[in-house]
Amino acid sequence: MIKNDPNPEYLAASNRYENMSYRRCGKSGLKLPALSLGLWQNFGAVDSPQIAQNMLHRAFDLGINHFDLANNYGPPFGSAESTFGRVMAKSFKPYRDEMLISSKAGYDMWAGPYGIGGSRKYLIASCDQSLKRTGLDYFDVFYSHCYDPNTPLEETMQALDYIVRSGRALYAGVSSYSPVHTKQAIRILQDLGTPMLIHQPSYNMFDRWIEDGLTDVLLEEGVGSIVFSPLAQGFLTNKYLKGVPKDSRASRSEQIYLTEDNISQEKVAKVIQLNALAEQRGQSLAQMAVAWVLNNQAVTSAIIGASKVSQIEDCVAALNNLEFNQQELIHIDNILGK
Repeated sequence: MIKNDPNPEYLAASNRYENMSYRRCGKSGLKLPALSLGLWQNFGAVDSPQIAQNMLHRAFDLGINHFDLANNYGPPFGSAESTFGRVMAKSFKPYRDEMLISSKAGYDMWAGPYGIGGSRKYLIASCDQSLKRTGLDYFDVFYSHCYDPNTPLEETMQALDYIVRSGRALYAGVSSYSPVHTKQAIRILQDLGTPMLIHQPSYNMFDRWIEDGLTDVLLEEGVGSIVFSPLAQGFLTNKYLKGVPKDSRASRSEQIYLTEDNISQEKVAKVIQLNALAEQRGQSLAQMAVAWVLNNQAVTSAIIGASKVSQIEDCVAALNNLEFNQQELIHIDNILGK
């Protein structure tokens, strides 16, 4: 552990590993923090660089040593990686070996036929671009961000294998693959000699698709999982109990995943009931939502997003109460109509 930081602008908290739990990722030797910080939103060029830096620093001080990126995170595309790269150069560089940093490629990134998909050309070129933007020598994990039906799965997995063997990344993963395609990808990577470390799917109380086969595959194959959107893009917080606040994610015009149009009264009613249960547990709704996804034995880590430091602190406090009794789990399922 670094005790005398050569960078006087940032000295990481000496107790940063005392309260965070670290979970083994599948059958690998790698451990992930129970909570990881995602830079999908609020770390782009349109956002405050000072707030972004403050959030990254606070997360690391709280034991969150895994930071999740993708080539097209922003907006604009690539700018979240650039933001992280500036913080890495300015204050995180002495701590690089304490960190897990991941990126991905698969979705639309640049113009033309080579800027999207699962081809070897796109994945390797994108990985090189991402390394330049972040200023890193390698990523700890590099993902195929999505399944591409127009590219043979063998080609996509061969690209991941090459990215690992060439030293661009230490581990390979996939994101948002179906159970069938995940199992196929696992087999291909096994044959290539680069085992799949991890799968990154969406998962929260309103989005439970992974329970329909994917978690079974991951547990059977010994592959870890790190779930994104555990708070349903902020909907599973107390922020929307009385409508859409002006400063919320849903009110921002550039957001496409959570908008006022998809916040129905029926969903709000469910959120109100869930919030009442969270209060009975002595938690905020966000804390209970995080605890709920971590209660799934197939989940290694949950990626949280944030727009302010206090949101990160609130999520980390969820680790103080991760246990659910059977009655609480049944009550949650009843609220959700499961």
